[in-house]
Amino acid sequence: MLRALEKILEQSKNIVFFGGAGVSTESGIPDFRSVDGLYNQKYAYPPEVILSHTFWERNPEEFYRFYRDKLIVRGAKPNPAHLRLAKLEQQGKLRAVVTQNIDGLHQAAGSKTVYELHGSTLRNYCTRCGAFYDIEFMAASQGVPRCPACGGIVKPDVVLYEEGLDEQVISGAVSAIRRADTLIIGGTSLVVYPAAGLVNYFRGDHLVVINMQPTGADRNADLCIAKPIGQVLSEEVDLDAEG
Repeated sequence: MLRALEKILEQSKNIVFFGGAGVSTESGIPDFRSVDGLYNQKYAYPPEVILSHTFWERNPEEFYRFYRDKLIVRGAKPNPAHLRLAKLEQQGKLRAVVTQNIDGLHQAAGSKTVYELHGSTLRNYCTRCGAFYDIEFMAASQGVPRCPACGGIVKPDVVLYEEGLDEQVISGAVSAIRRADTLIIGGTSLVVYPAAGLVNYFRGDHLVVINMQPTGADRNADLCIAKPIGQVLSEEVDLDAEG
């Protein structure tokens, strides 16, 4: 399996990676839908409800309490999957990362072209004046975070349920996937739409799926690897070193 992946990577000149929560679980960030993920823990409201635009408007105190407790992850570092993808970009093989994650770890690993479909916890903006605030501001805030300049509510630049995806991000991601000769789908079960639907724009030569559970893309894939993606890509680095 790993040698087959290595061969595909060697042959490819225009790789796009499409990833989800499974890419970051090896960095200690919980997967929403896994057995131990946020969706299986108990709160006053289900996470799907809390992370909706309506809930943010109607119950901001509870929204921000959950947000600070569960979505702001301190000390997370890029794992071998993030690092390998950044290396492939530096080698001129990988053209873009399209991610459903909101943790910024791809950029922390060194990736330059990253389309964040669901936004990022690293960016926060005042809903009144547009002032920018970083993750440290949000982590240190109490109750509903307010802009020191104008008093407006500071909202994470994260796409909540009921909110649309950013059109420029979608356009860039679709364009990259359409031009790719190889699409690697990793750490995602492809169940969250409209994000998951973007893989349908792929028309290239090789489709690779690296995910612990089956996905809807498996039947069309050249290669399916049911292992943790950080393990797969770290082994790939070792294989390169061995020549």
